[in-house]
Amino acid sequence: MALPIEDYALIGDRGTAALVGRDGSIDWLCLPRFDSPACFAALLGTPDNGRWLLAPSDDVVSTRRRYVDGTAMLETTFTTSSGEVVLLDLMPTGDGRADVVRRLTCTRGTVRIRHDWVVRTDYGHVRPWVNREQAHGEDVVVAVAGPDKLVLRGPRLPHGREGHHSDQFEMSQGDALTFSMTWVQSWRDVPKPLGFDERIRTTTDAQRDWSERAPDDVPHADLVQRSLLTLLLMTHAETGGIVAAPTTSLPEDFGGERNWDYRFCWLRDAALTLESLLGAGYAEEALDWRRWLLRAVAGDPADLQIMYTVDGGRQLPEREVPHLPGYADSRPVRIGNGAVCQRQNDVLGEVMIALDLAREAGLGETYNSWSLQRALVDELAEHWDAPDNGLWEIRGPQRHFTHSRVMVWVAFDRAVRAVEQHGLDGPVKHWRDLRDRVREEVLEKGYDTERGTFTQHYDTTEVDASLLTIPLVGFLPADDPRVLGTIRAVTEDLMSDGLLLRYRTQSGVDGVPGDEHPFLACSFWLVSALAAAGRRRDAEELMDRLCGLANDVGLLSEEYDVAHGRMAGNFPQAFSHLALVQAALALRDNA
Repeated sequence: MALPIEDYALIGDRGTAALVGRDGSIDWLCLPRFDSPACFAALLGTPDNGRWLLAPSDDVVSTRRRYVDGTAMLETTFTTSSGEVVLLDLMPTGDGRADVVRRLTCTRGTVRIRHDWVVRTDYGHVRPWVNREQAHGEDVVVAVAGPDKLVLRGPRLPHGREGHHSDQFEMSQGDALTFSMTWVQSWRDVPKPLGFDERIRTTTDAQRDWSERAPDDVPHADLVQRSLLTLLLMTHAETGGIVAAPTTSLPEDFGGERNWDYRFCWLRDAALTLESLLGAGYAEEALDWRRWLLRAVAGDPADLQIMYTVDGGRQLPEREVPHLPGYADSRPVRIGNGAVCQRQNDVLGEVMIALDLAREAGLGETYNSWSLQRALVDELAEHWDAPDNGLWEIRGPQRHFTHSRVMVWVAFDRAVRAVEQHGLDGPVKHWRDLRDRVREEVLEKGYDTERGTFTQHYDTTEVDASLLTIPLVGFLPADDPRVLGTIRAVTEDLMSDGLLLRYRTQSGVDGVPGDEHPFLACSFWLVSALAAAGRRRDAEELMDRLCGLANDVGLLSEEYDVAHGRMAGNFPQAFSHLALVQAALALRDNA
């Protein structure tokens, strides 16, 4: 079985990303892109489904991990009874190729090393043809299957047997060995060796430049910096698309079927990421995302999707992968995401918030960017009162979700602001009238006067953690009695071991069997709402607890299993990290 989720760390080249275990094994890597088929899939199966292990073969007494300051270069220190070795893992930014660099250095004594390189393409299913050959004056191991070619380089290459390449050797103090794996298209020649030191320096310098711009006047500034760098690693460098997570099918319910593929670009998640970046002072980065948005949604506004591939592609049908047993026996493993076909009325509201913040930051609109927003808002005006699947992508009947209706109000509100405050052209009276109609409807149908709280949807008395965003998006002031009552009701109904659930799955609203664990972004929303409402001490205490849940290298998953002290869901999760940044900014701005 794979390691606990929290025992993994992320490395990436802003084209794809890998999960490296505390044991020195890369158990997940999709090449050449986040949503490409995995060549190392042990995370969702066994080592036979592909992995790359470099670690002591003797018993390890202790393991320490850290990211080298301000970078995504992972340093793992293994201590054995006979010595100590340090493993550096990095994916340098590329130029049409994808590389993983692993450098072992023995810093004390003598340590015996185990090296296993097991490549399986198509999500651990296909055993490639592997051979040793000469290229550019050196021996290399080359694995080929279909469109993929993977080239292993190093001073001591493992030997193949029954689909595995393995080796054992000793290292003594002062020894250093560098291995690399390169992906290229299978019809291309073996590429030249990587200029290790130069490419590593270029990559880490760029990452440090990014990290140094992170705000230092916020609580938990170190985790804010790590979160911002993690969000950078999940942003495709060439296209500007932001993926929700680099993994698929890590379970929300261990042993259950709440397993989803998050390796795509949700408009909502990407817009929220952009809000976090803008709030932290990363204004220019908004331009790349806006260009991605224009390309992705180009065409008839009626064809707007809630998610796209990193290059703006629209086809990501959901299917199951039966040959993988799933993480912790959680089936099925899913590729693609059926929610792509859902109607989620809140999405445009998030997009309009992000673009409004970009305007406030001084990024002027182009003719095309504003024309697109006008077309999308006008399309919403035709169908704003339709039920939808909501923020949480329920697979049960569509509803009039209160959060969705609030975000419809937001979409019209930000469109009105664009005209009134930034001088852009649009049917402002019509948008203003619709904004007022939506507000009246939400206050009438989405609010439970007996209990004094907003409700999950118009036909229930249940609450939902998404209601905490009502003051954060400006629908009502944070100290409004209706907001304070909602904070109280959400806390009473959804708090589980000190953290918030999204909603009560027992209500059956989502149409999926099984249960789930507290959703970390929701608790960060509570921090922001409490801070805005003047309950700073409560907000700080919850923030401290949440930040204490990050793993040893500062990463967060989607959910947290409090009872067993373990992470759950896809990892690392952009939603959790962007909400952490927003909560830190809320604490700073409401001091």
